[in-house]
Amino acid sequence: MSLILEDVSYKYNPNTTYEVTALDHISLQINDGEFIGLIGHTGSGKSTLIQHLNGLLQATEGRILYNGEDIYAQGYDRQSLRTQVGMVFQYPEHQLFEVNVFEDVKFGPKNQGLDDKEATLRAYEALRAVGFPDEFYDQSPFELSGGQKRRAAIAGVLAMKPAVLILDEPTAGLDPKGRDEILDLILATHERTGNTVILVSHSMEDVAKYASRLIVIDGGRIRFDDTPARVFAHYRELEEMGLSAPRVTYLLHSLSERGMDVDVNATTVSDACDTIKKALSIRS
Repeated sequence: MSLILEDVSYKYNPNTTYEVTALDHISLQINDGEFIGLIGHTGSGKSTLIQHLNGLLQATEGRILYNGEDIYAQGYDRQSLRTQVGMVFQYPEHQLFEVNVFEDVKFGPKNQGLDDKEATLRAYEALRAVGFPDEFYDQSPFELSGGQKRRAAIAGVLAMKPAVLILDEPTAGLDPKGRDEILDLILATHERTGNTVILVSHSMEDVAKYASRLIVIDGGRIRFDDTPARVFAHYRELEEMGLSAPRVTYLLHSLSERGMDVDVNATTVSDACDTIKKALSIRS
């Protein structure tokens, strides 16, 4: 169940004086079961890109295939596509609208045509999966804390059991504990179900820790598409795009320049600790 973009371009306000090219001839394949990090500075085109993946926006040029079918073909059911390629928006308020949390999470499965019993079961499973407190099931979504809103929004998408889960800055505004809890549950769901995850984030540490493939978009074009270690090896070029590398990358390069035999390609704190310990043990 791959997603394939073939020479996709998108322009805002085409054929006007306000025309802006947001995506510029992007070709990309997203395979089953991948955990992908997507990064880019503000205005790079990453949010526009992910809104093409489930047909929220339609390309100005090019085409998108899901399971080998052109999603722009006449008669293609894009509403059904959005239950298979689910998106959690940056601001959970944009997708929470029912009278209480439980009904909100049930909405997606009911919209898929499931009966009330099955939709109820799906809602319970999804809310438990994200660790949402039972006592808040009957609460209005708009009375929840920021972290609870995000859990509810993620549960609402998970209840549809999408093959592809897209998350646009799912931890924005959360404290470090809340951020780790959200990302750990996304990883656990990915490992349990084998779904495809596309994580949009400004945190280099997060994409280094969780993603196995990292895509960098700049000026509407794909600049890098590789493992996090290989992408962050280009940290100077990333800086020119207004991005950075994980902090451990700078630490390890600094230590290497001072003569310590460390692996400068380590991108997570645990890997950095391992290579520093190894280098110190060799010295001693």
